[in-house]
Amino acid sequence: MECKHVIVPTDFSETADRALEYARALFRSDSCSFHLLNTYTPAISHSRFMATSLHGSVMEKNVQTASEQGLQELVDSLLTKNANPLHTFNTISSFNILTEEICNISEINEIRLVVTGTTGKSGLKEVFLGSNTVRILNSAQECPILTIPPEANFTPPKQIAFITDYKRNFSAAVLQPLLDIASTYGSKIRVMHIKEEQELNKHQQSNKSILEEYLSKLTYTIHEMPYYGSKAKVIQHFLEDMEVDMVSLVHYKHGFLEELLREPVIKKVIFHTQIPMLVLPE
Repeated sequence: MECKHVIVPTDFSETADRALEYARALFRSDSCSFHLLNTYTPAISHSRFMATSLHGSVMEKNVQTASEQGLQELVDSLLTKNANPLHTFNTISSFNILTEEICNISEINEIRLVVTGTTGKSGLKEVFLGSNTVRILNSAQECPILTIPPEANFTPPKQIAFITDYKRNFSAAVLQPLLDIASTYGSKIRVMHIKEEQELNKHQQSNKSILEEYLSKLTYTIHEMPYYGSKAKVIQHFLEDMEVDMVSLVHYKHGFLEELLREPVIKKVIFHTQIPMLVLPE
């Protein structure tokens, strides 16, 4: 059985723990190696002196030790609580920027997925996506990314929404993570398109046909939704009406996700959801 490699960043917060538990449950029947990643940097006020300052080097060592101990304690708890013989854990404590380290790990290992909580230790409920999650989505664009909201408990994803405007070509490689999950859980894929035009043009029609061909071995339905002023509102209502367990979209340049990421992060984002989001790389 092929071993899947999954990166799970952690800051040892409850949200990060929830994301890890979701990932373990999602792949409970698969041979899986989880790369538990904690990155650290000493306080910025001392960064100018890091190269030569004894105080800086001691501080870095202390932060490194805390990071390594935190990861080891996390693994110890995983091996004693609901241990799964199909799962192994690799710890990575790195003095690096989170997004850079994810890219480094992805180059060395054949990473199948990055699973991350949507918010970090701040835990602000008004936040749609925390700053680290936004950076991961913008930087680690070679890997599928599954974001887990802080209150999301794992349930088998029986209903998966796939949001598309049909403006870009689809490929098997891009869609494979979505197809794998849907196949494993017998999920119904609900393809949702917001009608910004009267009819699809020839290019969109062709892309729609290609998508339907890739989905032909699964159960799926096509939904054309009226556009009434806010895409976020349309999607929010659709997810609620269809009782969706997971939402997926492709991270295209100038696509819907970029529109969301450009909005003010706190309070002004309409699109609030406790549904995991699978972001597929273009």
